[in-house]
Amino acid sequence: MPSRYQVLDACCGSRMCWFDRDDPRAVFVDRRREQHVLVDRSSRGGQRTLSITPTVQADFRALPFRDGSFSVVVFDPPHFMRNGQSGWMAKKYGVLDRATWRGDLQGGFSECFRVCRDGGTVVFKWNENEVALAEIIPLAPEAPLVGTRFGKHQQSHWLVFMKPGWG
Repeated sequence: MPSRYQVLDACCGSRMCWFDRDDPRAVFVDRRREQHVLVDRSSRGGQRTLSITPTVQADFRALPFRDGSFSVVVFDPPHFMRNGQSGWMAKKYGVLDRATWRGDLQGGFSECFRVCRDGGTVVFKWNENEVALAEIIPLAPEAPLVGTRFGKHQQSHWLVFMKPGWG
């Protein structure tokens, strides 16, 4: 991967959290490459298109990048298990496997920290609609530095981690 990329989004989905969904500093990864037409009464025509178009199609548990490749890694994995494989929430966010989710997330954290440079930042987003954040934090190899809650019922969290070894 060319060195111009400074940021990795390890589970980009439709890039909803990005101000610039084509930011040239970022490489966008997702295991899915798909497009869906979703019913949306607030959109013209009553529907909208959801596009999942990663720069690199790969699984967050096996990222195809060298160790220490990125200054910033964004990790916003699927956080639902009960939405089925075909509902609009599953299409929008992806689905965790009920039997393997802990190992999958632990593997994702491990890979995100592996491809992050020493002293770099891992930004993690989680919605605790189905799994509490307290069950997720122990899966990370480091403790978070700071975090915040957002959302109507404060179920969405953003956490910032720093990979050791800088200086």
